[in-house]
Amino acid sequence: MAAAEHKISCRHVWKIFGPHPSRVKDNLDPRLSRDEILERTGHLAAVKDVSFDVREGEIFVVMGLSGSGKSTLIRCLSRLVEPTDGHIIINGEDVVTMDDKQLLELRRHKMSMVFQHFGLFPHRRVIDNIAYGLEVQGVEKATRMKKAAEVLELVGLSGWERHYPRELSGGMQQRVGLARALAVDPEILLFDEPFSALDPLIRRDMQDELLKLQEMLQKTTIFITHDFLEALKMGDRIAIMKDGEFVQIGTPEEVVLHPIDDYVKDFTRDVPRHKLLTAGTIMKECQVVVSDTDDVSAVLSLMRERECATAFVNKEAGDFLGTVSMEDIAQASEQGSGQVRALVGSSPPVLSPHTMLDELIPITATSDRPLAVVDDANRLVGAVDRTTVMLALAGKG
Repeated sequence: MAAAEHKISCRHVWKIFGPHPSRVKDNLDPRLSRDEILERTGHLAAVKDVSFDVREGEIFVVMGLSGSGKSTLIRCLSRLVEPTDGHIIINGEDVVTMDDKQLLELRRHKMSMVFQHFGLFPHRRVIDNIAYGLEVQGVEKATRMKKAAEVLELVGLSGWERHYPRELSGGMQQRVGLARALAVDPEILLFDEPFSALDPLIRRDMQDELLKLQEMLQKTTIFITHDFLEALKMGDRIAIMKDGEFVQIGTPEEVVLHPIDDYVKDFTRDVPRHKLLTAGTIMKECQVVVSDTDDVSAVLSLMRERECATAFVNKEAGDFLGTVSMEDIAQASEQGSGQVRALVGSSPPVLSPHTMLDELIPITATSDRPLAVVDDANRLVGAVDRTTVMLALAGKG
C-alpha cells in the first residue's frame, strides 16, 4: 500500500479498571506486567501503553486471544469505554478531549461500529434497521430509505427489505449489520469480532464480501479478531496483542516470516505459507547484475569472484533482458571478447513480486537457474530459486 496520511493515531493509550485508575496510572512503574499491576494495586490494566497509527483506507487488524484487551481498545477509540490516559487522534482531533457534542458528531457521522452479535432491532424490518443511523441523524424518510436500499443491494440482500431479522440466517443478519454501518457513509469502520459467531463457510463468505466492499469503498478500518488466519486474510497490517500490550505490528508477511518472539511464533506455526507468501517476500538479492553491453571476460571474472553460476542481464535503459550461465560465459570468453547480450537467449520465465508461493513451486521445480523477479516496469528487483522456495515452505526463509 502506498504511503498515506494517518487517519488514526493512538499514543500511549491506557485503560485501567478499578476504583482509582488515574491515581494508579500516575504512580505506576510502566515496566510492570499486567499480573504484577493487578497483584500490587488491585487494578486491571486492560490496555497498557498502546501506540499505533492507521493509514487512510487501510484495514488494520488487532489480533489477540480472549482477555488480551483488544475489544476494550476498540471501544476506547469511540469512547464507549473511557480511556484512563493517552491520546486518540482522528483527523487531527483528540477524541479524549472531545465534549459530548463533538463525541456525538463523531459517532453519528464519521465512525460506525459492527459488533459480533449483530445488534439488530428485532421489531424493525431489514430496511428500517439499515436506515436507523440516518434516522438518528435526522435525514428525512424518503432519502434514508433510498440510501438504505442502495446499501442493501451493495451487500447482496436486495429483495429482503420487508423481512424481519428473525427470518434471516446469521450471515444475512451480519450483512444487515454491515449495511447499517455503511449507510451513514462513515470515514472509519470499527469491527469487533464481527464474524466469530458465524459458521465457518458463512464466515469465509463474509470475509470475502468485506474485502470486496473494501476494494470499492476504501474505508479506514480497524478489525478485531482472535483468529490468526482471519487476521492474515483481512489485514493490510496486523497488531498482535497480549495482556493489554502490542507485541508486534507488521504486514501479514512480516509477522509470518519474522515473528518477534515465541508468542507470535506459536500463531504462525500452522499458517499455510504457500497461500500467504509471494515472490516479493521471499526473493533474494541478485549477486551478479550486469549490462548487456558488458564484455564477457569481465562478467566471467565477476561471476567467479562471487561464486555465482548465473548472471542477470539488464539493457542499457535499465529494464531486464534475461540471464546467462557461467558455462555460456566461459565458453564465449575462450572464443574471444564479446558483449553479454549475444548470449542471452531463451531465459526462464520472469516472476512478478505478487506471484504466490504455491504458484512458484512447479515453476522452480523445473528450472535449474534462479528466476528473475521484475516489477511492473520490467525492472529487476530480486531472484527466487528452488532452495529459496523450499526454505520458505519449511518456515526457514
